[in-house]
Amino acid sequence: MTVPQPSVSVGPTDVPLLDLTIGEVFERVVSESPGREALVDVPSGRRWTYGELAVEVERVALGLVGLGVVAGDRVGVWAPNCPEWVFVQFATARVGAVLVTVNPGYRSHEVGYVLRQSGVRTVVAARSFRSSDYAGMLAEVRPSCPELVDVLLIGSPEWEDLPAGDPEVLRSVAAELRADQAINIQYTSGTTGHPKGATLSHHNILNNARLTGLLCGYTEQERICVPVPFYHCFGMVAGNLAALTHGACVVIPAPAFDPAATLRAVEAERCTSLYGVPTMFIAELSEPGFAEYDLGSLRTGIMGGSPCPVEVMKEVVERMGMRDVSICYGMTETSPVSTQTRLDDSLERRVSTVGRAGPHLTVKVVDPRTGETVPCGTPGELLVQGYAVMLGYWADPERTAEAVDAEGWMRTGDLAVMDEQGYLTITGRIKDMVIRGGENLYPREIEEFLYTHPDILDAQVIGVPDQRYGEELMAWVRLRPGAVELTHDGLHAFCAGRIDRHKIPRYLHLVDEYPMTVTGKVRKVEMRERAIDLLGLHRVAEAGRA
Repeated sequence: MTVPQPSVSVGPTDVPLLDLTIGEVFERVVSESPGREALVDVPSGRRWTYGELAVEVERVALGLVGLGVVAGDRVGVWAPNCPEWVFVQFATARVGAVLVTVNPGYRSHEVGYVLRQSGVRTVVAARSFRSSDYAGMLAEVRPSCPELVDVLLIGSPEWEDLPAGDPEVLRSVAAELRADQAINIQYTSGTTGHPKGATLSHHNILNNARLTGLLCGYTEQERICVPVPFYHCFGMVAGNLAALTHGACVVIPAPAFDPAATLRAVEAERCTSLYGVPTMFIAELSEPGFAEYDLGSLRTGIMGGSPCPVEVMKEVVERMGMRDVSICYGMTETSPVSTQTRLDDSLERRVSTVGRAGPHLTVKVVDPRTGETVPCGTPGELLVQGYAVMLGYWADPERTAEAVDAEGWMRTGDLAVMDEQGYLTITGRIKDMVIRGGENLYPREIEEFLYTHPDILDAQVIGVPDQRYGEELMAWVRLRPGAVELTHDGLHAFCAGRIDRHKIPRYLHLVDEYPMTVTGKVRKVEMRERAIDLLGLHRVAEAGRA
């Protein structure tokens, strides 16, 4: 009788890990290729070679030193995708300051928490973007952020005329930095009502960027179109740092995702690589006049965030020319990529799996109750171990211990099945995370906010099937006795401007009670089943399961 193979996969180790800081790699690339193009901002028409980028980064780094920022201080960046975001990313790495990346969609309620929890000393922010008045919100929350000293608005005199710090101080600081030191805090939506600050080192994100790029076949000739947000690991690590580690060029098509702008940028800048979640690629493929764009330069790219429908992947390969497109899976806490498809994987592999363990990483599937490794073909919780696992959640040892065990295994919270070749398929989520258009949304965080509504007694948020985004949010709400009837428009008005618009429930259902277990726990599985009936989503639900 054949003994089933255990669900454990070890990534290759033929390429050694870097033991360098981001600043050291940046200086090396600038020295080797000062004239090679490094960054293009299509909206403004500005562009920089590596030599020119180094001048901007040096100016910002010296400015931070002049303001009194020292290694270990937290520096926030709150802006949509723009060149200044990149300047700050590399300048903080030079100084050894910990970059706190703030979601451009945050409102005052959220940004105030992040600034306080991480103890941000200095913030670099856009003045505004779309409906977001960043300057106004920062002024609102500043009195409640005691450690916040400087707010620098991009384009303001304070930003343009940063004080010049001592270059000798900058050099001496850089000489003392180590690769294993924290350099980035990225906030993930929290199941406990608040985001958690995943703390990452130079070693974490620099190596993840380089190795992810290697599996995409990157060279210094790559021109990477990055329409995904810089505040997230996808844009900042797989985009900006992957380009740096290969001496390649980043192309910014727009401040935020715009399908037409993305296609124009690929054509105009002859991009070889394009990033996105499946909904982005769907929007690009359905853009009016798609066939008129010359995408002949495209070869590769990364698709991640959520499973890709078969037909969409075929169109990306055939109509967009991305024959080497790679599927990546991971989470912020693993820097982010932990599994990835390879260049020689079949289309079927890229559609049905999230690839195999990345270099220098080990993944396994375990029984969530016992922690024992399950046989191949058996579903269980996916765990990741290796260089990419975060240092921990910032100032939160309790939740760090819940997520990472004593042997360094990171619990992903995802259910997966591994085949005998080590390929993984993600089959579900242990917790109630909702994936809307590739963005992870956590019901508990939204519920905690809804509790602040004066008429809401209790709120439960679930994900329901959606044809366009994969899932949408639905709030089941119990009103306080005597409360005026709450409408969806009323709920939307309450949320608008206070939380990210992606977190505002699309559907509202008023109830007197929730389906409960005998132990008093809300049965969200039953709520989802009822919601499909209430909303008439049977066809969408069946299509999602097919």
